[in-house]
Amino acid sequence: MSLKMFRLLPAVCLAAALQVHAAEKPKAAPPAPAVTDPYAEVQPATETLDLAMYQRIRDEGLSHSHVMEFGTALMDGIGSRLTGSPNLAKANAWTRDTLTKIGLENAHLEDWGEFGLGWTQLNTWARLTVPDTAPLIVQATPWSPSTPGPVTGEVVFVNIQTDKDFDQYKGKLAGKVVLFGAMREVPPVDKALFERYTDQELADMAEFPVNAGGAGPGGIPPEMQARLRERMERLRLIDKIAQFFADEKVAAVIEPSRDARNGGGSGGTFFDDNGATLGRTPYIAEKAVKVPVVVAAIESYGRLYRLTQAHAPVSVEVDVETKVTGEHEHGYDTVAEIPGTDPKLKEQVVMVGGHLDSWIAGTGATDNGAGTIVAMEAVRILKALNVKPRRTIRIALWTGEEEGIFGSKGYCTIHFGSAKTSTAPDQLQLPEFMRRSAGPLEVKPEQKLISGYFNVDNGSGKIRGIYTQGNTAIAPIFAQWIAPLKDLGVTTITNRNAGGTDHLSFDAVGIPGFQFIQDPLDYETRTHHSNEDVVERLQPADLKQIATVEAIFLYNAAQRDQMLPRKPLPQPDLEEKRRAPIEGIFPGVAPAADKK
Repeated sequence: MSLKMFRLLPAVCLAAALQVHAAEKPKAAPPAPAVTDPYAEVQPATETLDLAMYQRIRDEGLSHSHVMEFGTALMDGIGSRLTGSPNLAKANAWTRDTLTKIGLENAHLEDWGEFGLGWTQLNTWARLTVPDTAPLIVQATPWSPSTPGPVTGEVVFVNIQTDKDFDQYKGKLAGKVVLFGAMREVPPVDKALFERYTDQELADMAEFPVNAGGAGPGGIPPEMQARLRERMERLRLIDKIAQFFADEKVAAVIEPSRDARNGGGSGGTFFDDNGATLGRTPYIAEKAVKVPVVVAAIESYGRLYRLTQAHAPVSVEVDVETKVTGEHEHGYDTVAEIPGTDPKLKEQVVMVGGHLDSWIAGTGATDNGAGTIVAMEAVRILKALNVKPRRTIRIALWTGEEEGIFGSKGYCTIHFGSAKTSTAPDQLQLPEFMRRSAGPLEVKPEQKLISGYFNVDNGSGKIRGIYTQGNTAIAPIFAQWIAPLKDLGVTTITNRNAGGTDHLSFDAVGIPGFQFIQDPLDYETRTHHSNEDVVERLQPADLKQIATVEAIFLYNAAQRDQMLPRKPLPQPDLEEKRRAPIEGIFPGVAPAADKK
């Protein structure tokens, strides 16, 4: 808090009073330490490691862990944490208060901006009524409206792939329960749904692939371009389809659950993530879905689909009970600190975190309750050992990650910098985090004070190494850090990038941001965004190991003389120009400018 300005005393004050006032005036604050340019620091070849502290952290983290206490309190005690929901507000408050309880300072919530609808599911069920009676495995898709109590309707299959397909359904869907989505193959589960990396897989991961060619504009491979075009076409149609169903007054919509790796999206497992929501941004009040939508386990959907294809009479009764708790809810990140103690380094910060929000089908245990509770446990370990770090250690638990890494991006924009994104028509069809930059990166003073950020968001599997995100200068540093951890299975450094989560927000503004390599377990096969994302899928021994490794990384980064090395400052506005072919170098071919 800044000091208030003192008003000058009137000239009529006594000399003695003036002397007292002078004596009580606060001394001028010492000059702030000079901000070191993290891009210019010379990095030592050999790290100074406190192996005694390694042992103390291991003992506390592996033998006196509280990580599962955090886990059951968060997942069982609060439950799913959809962005904007009352449950997420509870989780924000619980993490703030718990971090204070375990000894961190300045625990608070930071507003990253308006999100949209606050929403919660109260109850959802559906059952087949014709030609038989049978319960169906369904759940409301996030931000679905309610039905007006239980409703029964004839089931029809609707297939809309292009604008021409709407005409065949006009005037035919009133009061119907619509099946929307192709019936996919349901392969047998003939591969393990639970796996750990083999030594060979880790060795392959450590090799950095150099792509000699095949990339198109912007460095995107042709197959990725094709997928992006397909996604953009679906995004263009989906809002139109949602409005069409509302105009036709359908009773409800049933969508099939997607599959998962190794055929894990079967056996009653279903997924309720972005692919199931009927709309690009159903959490925005002005674009809210106007018809009730549920996602069904593929076996439930399959029976309904086959009956419609046989032209057999089929009816379903469905009841969706949801509640909108606000139309313009804001998002908040939970932030707390262990203050630094070195006079020259305490203004610098090492960060750790994960995202607190989740989808609703389960309780968000592996995605990303695991990342949340191991970050909390890592800082608890350091506080339990009464560590006095040279740099400040800051934990941040993000929200809005599932909708587009909103929380961490908002935090980085407020504190560290940002670049404007393109408003070209084709770019506006994409989520904001996927849009091309249209201006230079503008950094703020705090950007130079963040040494690095460490993130966990790949489930409950133990740490096997770390992605450097292309930061080759840090690879030999991390190799020395993990050498004493090989008995815990931490062996691999790879210069490959990892995508899809909050460390990208830091990397985008020139701050070293890292995701750990984790054993896959059943994350991509069964739990990621599914009704199986529950406490039973957490692996306590793995979580202990993750928190211990994170605590050691935080300690090392906080104690070393130098900040972590950085890659060159990003220049997002120049990426296309830097990748463009050099004109005029082919013999006998005039540059394009000369042809005009």
